[in-house]
Amino acid sequence: MEKGDMLYEGKAKKIFLTDKEDEVIQYFKDDATAFNAEKKGTILEKGVVNNKISTRLFQVLADAGIPSHFIQEINDREMLARRVNIIMIEVVVRNRATGSIIKRLGIEEGLFISPPLVEYFYKDDSLGDPLITEDHIRLLKLATPPQVTELRNQALKINDVLLPFFQQRGMMLVDFKLEFGLWNGQIILADEISPDTCRFWDIQTGERMDKDRFRKDLGRIEETYQEVLKRVSS
Repeated sequence: MEKGDMLYEGKAKKIFLTDKEDEVIQYFKDDATAFNAEKKGTILEKGVVNNKISTRLFQVLADAGIPSHFIQEINDREMLARRVNIIMIEVVVRNRATGSIIKRLGIEEGLFISPPLVEYFYKDDSLGDPLITEDHIRLLKLATPPQVTELRNQALKINDVLLPFFQQRGMMLVDFKLEFGLWNGQIILADEISPDTCRFWDIQTGERMDKDRFRKDLGRIEETYQEVLKRVSS
């Protein structure tokens, strides 16, 4: 395998071509952004931590029969992945109320949501990744109705797998964002699963263990990311 030209650079990752047409290298950066990139910074070794956490979680999901773009970890910052056509929808699963939903609906922080709530956001930074409905998805031709059903079903299955996984490690999976892509006509999980894309609260203390520490200037950011990696690796 040879690393080729950079195909794409996002807020947290770079994607590189390889000598195989259907495989890419995903490189994890230390850059951190929040509030649609209005706040920017660096979290030391974040890329290393998120690569290792994502590797572990993609493996856990694979064991549960959930397909993803992950092939293997290459080094501390890079993973080999299947090249997918990203579906321009961010799928968010909420088990507890926090973040934007509190502002939108005026509900109580930490409210237990049962059954879990699934929301869709249009993946477009220039528009601020707005909340969209299934009708909007159809209007924008982002996915077909059967594909939306598949996205929802996969997201809820992932939640069913990860909820007890984190609970056994003293962590509450509050909410998380997923991205999916098309590979050989199949919808598979892509992007990453990490403290950048999930919200975790410590079950005993309620302490936030995710990028909210960066968003809210709570401090101990690097140490918290390392703690998540330690627990996930156990």
